[in-house]
Amino acid sequence: MVKIERSFPAPESLSREALKKSGTYNQEDVFKRLVQDFHGKCYICGLGNLQDPQIEHRLPHKGGKYRDRMFDWENLFLACGHCNGVKAQKKYDEGIIDCCREDPEQYINFRCNSKNVELTSKVSEENREVELTIMLIREVFNLRSPAMRSYKSARRFQGLQMEMNMLLDNLEALRDQPDSKVVLRKLKALLRRESQFAAFKRCYVRDHLSEYPELKKYLV
Repeated sequence: MVKIERSFPAPESLSREALKKSGTYNQEDVFKRLVQDFHGKCYICGLGNLQDPQIEHRLPHKGGKYRDRMFDWENLFLACGHCNGVKAQKKYDEGIIDCCREDPEQYINFRCNSKNVELTSKVSEENREVELTIMLIREVFNLRSPAMRSYKSARRFQGLQMEMNMLLDNLEALRDQPDSKVVLRKLKALLRRESQFAAFKRCYVRDHLSEYPELKKYLV
């Protein structure tokens, strides 16, 4: 999860649909704008080129019970079906970090090992949004049951590993060719917030800045 710049004003259909008894937020202009703003990535897991993109409400509208939330542009996010399904659990109803208002990288360390993702809080005081965000991201990557969700978690973790391996390969190339503009361009692309699983790659480089000080400018 990375900081996203949401565009304004809100898509025109939201205000029109909110006036209808059976109005829907799932209009073409809303969907297109979310894909554009979120760079085609799920805001929770960071997977790109989504096959099942969905409009997700950070604060649930409970089947239309909370209509203000249902049509609130600032409450709509782009998610994959897997993350949307996992987040639908009641325990996440209080709301996770709003990545359009806050920078998740300032609150969370995004790390992984060979088997799981390992997220930890950077804040010393209790922060419920941070706690729920960590819980959710761990869950969408580390689920081991039921079978279908376990499969989808594993696919996302495999994608994360592939991106991390590309990062590590290019960091090794940078050590061998410190003046290579080609390698630096590749690393810049891998560390952009628009890239897949960017928070994990950026955290790794941030943890190793003493080895790669020239990459600090790519973490802004």
